Amino acid sequence: MRKIAIAAVMTALTGLGLVVPAAAGATTSSAARPAAVAARSCDLHWGSTPRHAGAMVQAKVRHVRAGQHACFDRLVIDIGQGARPGYRVRYVHRIISDASGRVIKVAGKAKLLINVLAPAAASFPASSHHLVNVRGFSAFRQVAGAGSFEGVTSVGVGLRARLPFRVLELRDPGHRTRLVVDVAHHW
Repeated sequence: MRKIAIAAVMTALTGLGLVVPAAAGATTSSAARPAAVAARSCDLHWGSTPRHAGAMVQAKVRHVRAGQHACFDRLVIDIGQGARPGYRVRYVHRIISDASGRVIKVAGKAKLLINVLAPAAASFPASSHHLVNVRGFSAFRQVAGAGSFEGVTSVGVGLRARLPFRVLELRDPGHRTRLVVDVAHHW
């Protein structure tokens, strides 16, 4: 009971801009951290230059999803079992639909093109102009499928501005790969 009362007081004082040192043995939640500490945690050292790695594979692109984090928006591209696919991620002036060459209008002032060097699964809506609902996101404005052609699946991301990003490859125990593109909220 005492720890709960201490945490409540610290949270209230922190909300007023006052910094209170933690009592011995008391734990503080992330809500009780001073704003300066939270701001420092968003010092991301990413850039906006193109990223690429790997080679073409036969594993299939299955799904795209997005999430919001304190310092960045995250796009996750789920890929089936098999070898890790290669990728190319870069800022472009326009998102061009694979095969047709049509320009895809994407909301936002900047456009990030993600080419996954893997074909799309039959169930993947590679030509959908709204792959994921990103309404209310800080950096993302729209996520659109740009097609799948000759073993390359493309996704266009409309962004609020040209912001720093990073690319991660994550692998689960079932040998499925997730290509992760994080876009920072600020420089």
